[in-house]
Formats: sequence, structure tokens, C-alpha cells
Amino acid sequence: QVQLVESGGGVAQPGGSLALSCTASEPIPGLNAMGWYRQGPNNQHPMIALIVKGNIAIYGDDVKGRFTISRDNAKNTVHLQMNALKMEDTGTYLCYARGERTHWGEGSQVTVSR
Repeated sequence: QVQLVESGGGVAQPGGSLALSCTASEPIPGLNAMGWYRQGPNNQHPMIALIVKGNIAIYGDDVKGRFTISRDNAKNTVHLQMNALKMEDTGTYLCYARGERTHWGEGSQVTVSR
């Protein structure tokens, strides 16, 4: 069973920066997307950033120009650099990977407050 292990997050002030990382415990068969969602109510999680097949980065409208996703294939890891943080970025960030099966991490907390 593939596990997604997240690290990073924490507390920052508005305008500050934080970073997240997510590492898969083993290579994911058929991997075609990996990235982050933010936990929302009723299992509706807005997409934050994904790297899809072809190494194409996709961002949610709210984070474009502020967040950068990158991938280290050799380490089965994705990184999310979050700059110019806003209070509305606060939440639990869920690592996501889609291959032959879909995998979710446990979540990392990001808090942006004065």
C-alpha cells in the first residue's frame, strides 16, 4: 500500500513563505498526477497545485503567481513553495497522487495569521 508522507507547513504571517513536501513510500504505478489539495467541507477539496503527465504544472486560480510546485522523480517527491501567503491560504493541505489508484496523504497544517 502506497503511503504519502507529508512534511513542512506551519505558521507564517501574511506575506510570508512556507514550504510543503510529499514523498511516496514507493513508486506509484501509472502515476499521472501528483500535488496538493486543500481540505474543504463535504469532501470538496479545492485544487491547489498539480504536476500532471508531461511535467506540466497546474495551479488553482487563488494561488497562481504565488505558489510553485516541483517534482523530484528520483525521490518520488513533490514540493510546494508557498510565497506571498494570505490569511485565506490557511487550512489543511492534502497530498494527492493519481496512478492506477488514487492516494491521499494525512494532511499538513498551514496557518497564516498576524
